[in-house]
This record gives sequence, C-alpha cells and structure tokens, in this order.
Amino acid sequence: MFGLLLGCFYAAVSLGLSVAFGLLDVPYVGHPALLITGSYFTYFLWGLGLDPLVAGVLAMPVFFLLGMFLYRFYYETFEKRGTDTGVRGLGFFFGLAFIIEVVLILIFGVDQRSVQADYIGFSLEIGEYRLPYRMLIAFAIALLLTVVLTAYFSRTFTGRAIKAVGQDEGALRLMGADPVRIKQWAFGIATAVNALAGAMLIIVGPVEPAMDRIYIGRTFCVVVLAGLGSMSGTLVAGIILGVAESIVLMMFGASWAPAVAFGLLLIMLGLRPQGLFGR
Repeated sequence: MFGLLLGCFYAAVSLGLSVAFGLLDVPYVGHPALLITGSYFTYFLWGLGLDPLVAGVLAMPVFFLLGMFLYRFYYETFEKRGTDTGVRGLGFFFGLAFIIEVVLILIFGVDQRSVQADYIGFSLEIGEYRLPYRMLIAFAIALLLTVVLTAYFSRTFTGRAIKAVGQDEGALRLMGADPVRIKQWAFGIATAVNALAGAMLIIVGPVEPAMDRIYIGRTFCVVVLAGLGSMSGTLVAGIILGVAESIVLMMFGASWAPAVAFGLLLIMLGLRPQGLFGR
C-alpha cells in the first residue's frame, strides 16, 4: 500500500518531464531543480500564511510563464541555429540546474525546510494500517494531473498539436500551427506542473537545495519506463517504481532503494527501449 502511494507521488513529480522530454524531445535534465524550486516557492508562500496546496496552485501561473521564457531562450540559442541540441542542450540544462541550486542555497541556506498543515503528520487508520494523509494527497494530485493532461492532449487542438510537434513539424505547419509556439506552450505546461509537484514534495517531507540530484534518476526512470510522452503510462510506471522500491527497502534496507530506479532503467532500455506504453 505504501508502494502504491509512493509510486503515485513519483508519477506526480515526473509528469512535467514526460511532457518536456517525452513529447518535445528537449533534454530537460534541469527538471528536478525546478521541482525543488517549486517546493521553495511553496515554502515562501506558506510563510506568508497560505496553505501549501493553495500555494502550489498559485505558483503554477508563475512557473508557466517561467517555462515559456526558458524554452524561448533555449530555442533562440540552440534550436533556431541548428546546432547540436542534444549535447549542448544537456549542457544548458545542467548549468541551469547548478545555478538554481546555488541561488537556493544563497537565499535559504543548506538547512532542510518544511511546511505545516492540518493534514501533515496525521494518518488515516484502516484496521491495522495507517495511511499518511500527505501521501494520500499526493496520490489524489497524481490521478488528477494524469486525467487532466490526458484529456487535454487527446481532446483539444493544442493538445494534439503538442503530441504531433515531436513527430512531424512539417505536417503540423500544414495544419496551421506554429511548432515553436506549440513547444513554448507545452514547455510552460511542463514547468507549471512542476510547481504543483514541488508543493507535493515539500508536503511529503522536508527539502533542501541539493535534493534535485536524488530525483534525476527516479524521474527519468519513470518517463522511460512509461514510454516517452505517455501520461497514463507515467502513472503506471511511477507505481511500478514505488512498489519495487518498497519491496527492496523491506528486504535489503534503505541503502539499496536508490539503485532500483537505475536498475529498472537499464532493464527497460535493454529489453524494450520504447517503454511499456510507447509506440
């Protein structure tokens, strides 16, 4: 049961990467750093008296605009010039992640930060089982984000354009859509989702600036395991990773749990590179 809840939390923090990397083919290794930024933004608004969940929702428009700006800068610097976006894009987003970590340390220090709310620190008791409310909230948010994004990408013109832009930009232009604007809009969505996921992260437990390194392997494992760009697959892959980590934690101890993500990633790349739900 804990693995199921943990897996949904992993899915929630990976959905933004599934959009940016899976659908847009952008080497978005700075995703975990912006995830931590969302946590600290929530912490800042919580300090002003807002509930962490409300703070996460209010942060989404700000992060949406930030994501649109980041992609425009990335496009003007790399994609527009026709340079090697793979290697240089990795360098750009690694540099961005490093700068974000340093800025967070300068502002908030290296100490862990946490928030308080009525649903943090309490559990739902079902017989002999206790389910933390903070994990149940992450479970609900993951389901909600998955349903909303799946419906948006399948039932709206812009959503279908986002799914098509990574496959055939020429055909997309013939449909009257600008691929650059579509990608910019999608990157804004990916970053906005990160804001809410960051709120989930600080609700689940304390955060510190260097925590982004912990989630690089886990988020990429979930996205690759799911199949690039699959929202529902991201939820299933997150649950697989959460359950697997819980089993390893119980049988072999906490020191082996972080290796589960990389092990699953290597197995999936070797046996089914397109992922469980990839085409």
